[in-house]
Amino acid sequence: MQGWTSGNRLRLLENGEEFFPRVLRAIGEAEQEILLETFIWSEDGIGRELLQALVDAAARGVRVRATVDGYGSPGFSEEFLSKLAGADISIDSFDPRPRIFRIRTNPLCRLHRKTVIIDRRIAFVGGINFGDVHLRSFGEQSKQDYAVEAEGPVVRQVYDCCRFTPDAPARIKRRRWRYWLRRFPREMSHPTENAQAIFAVRDNDGHPTDIETMYRIGIRHAKRRIILASAYFFPGYRFIRELRRAARRGAEVCLIMQGKPDRPVAVTAGSIVYEDLMAAGVKIYLYMERPLHAKVAVIDDQWATVGSSNLDPISLGLNLEGNLFILDRDLNESLRNSLERLIEHSCEQLSSGGAQTRVWWRRLILTAAYHFTRRMSSWGRKVRYSQQAVRPMRAAEE
Repeated sequence: MQGWTSGNRLRLLENGEEFFPRVLRAIGEAEQEILLETFIWSEDGIGRELLQALVDAAARGVRVRATVDGYGSPGFSEEFLSKLAGADISIDSFDPRPRIFRIRTNPLCRLHRKTVIIDRRIAFVGGINFGDVHLRSFGEQSKQDYAVEAEGPVVRQVYDCCRFTPDAPARIKRRRWRYWLRRFPREMSHPTENAQAIFAVRDNDGHPTDIETMYRIGIRHAKRRIILASAYFFPGYRFIRELRRAARRGAEVCLIMQGKPDRPVAVTAGSIVYEDLMAAGVKIYLYMERPLHAKVAVIDDQWATVGSSNLDPISLGLNLEGNLFILDRDLNESLRNSLERLIEHSCEQLSSGGAQTRVWWRRLILTAAYHFTRRMSSWGRKVRYSQQAVRPMRAAEE
């Protein structure tokens, strides 16, 4: 992670209805290079639209390179791959592993970022994968999520951090959290036309805690309000302590969590922290309309973050992740208005002493599960991403 950049132009994109048209339009206007990283690229309607847009760009002479995760996108059909190969598009798979009895064996330490960089001048960063599931027309299981379209100096940071190429820059020296605290703007007062942004990554090679550190520094500076939405919320003690302290010093702290989760076990395990947070005055809302896939937050009137990192051990301790951290009134207001709308129309507030934690034996089991899961991240950090292969994509297994 490098320093804060100024003079950026930022636009919030909510759900696939806003995200996909902007990405496809930018790809259609590309002149030199397209770089794409994503956890999931589905072979459905949106996936095929993306394929055609990239093929058309390559036909214009644009260099196209894509990297998908070997777990989230285990393979494409021969037809799909032949179109990519015919257009001379490079498509790689991050750490693919063979299946055992048709079971994927590589669920941890994944490429979970979702980034698109066009001509090194436009970047899209967020939590939206390329698939129909991010459109409301998909039905009750469609996802609620966000991304940011960025132009300006921060695009170079995204490009440098995300490219899986032979000439990728050497990893940036790891900085301790006190370094970023000193560099963080003290007042968070910046004019809209000079939006500041920084791209933070999480990996096991040099930046194992950068995203969590940026969150904690922002929370520590909060004076009036914090609204945080996370699909999976299972952070460590220091993160929870910062939220409790913010609530006790008078800031309004609101957390939006999944009420209709796509993975109930993960959400149930994370609920062990709810009682302690509510005892400190934190308000917890369950989003009930459809699965929540967001990984965003706003603090006061300037600070915001949008990215791929959940607040759980897998994202904070195992995966390759990327978040934009932003100081900009307009983007903060757009995201805050959207989250407040979710709270007002689509959420139920969780009351203290709910059934999830009231039974003592259930709380004991959840506590044990919490500490076990938190330990997973330290085990996973023994895996270096340089040891995980990036190989050309192959056809999906039948």
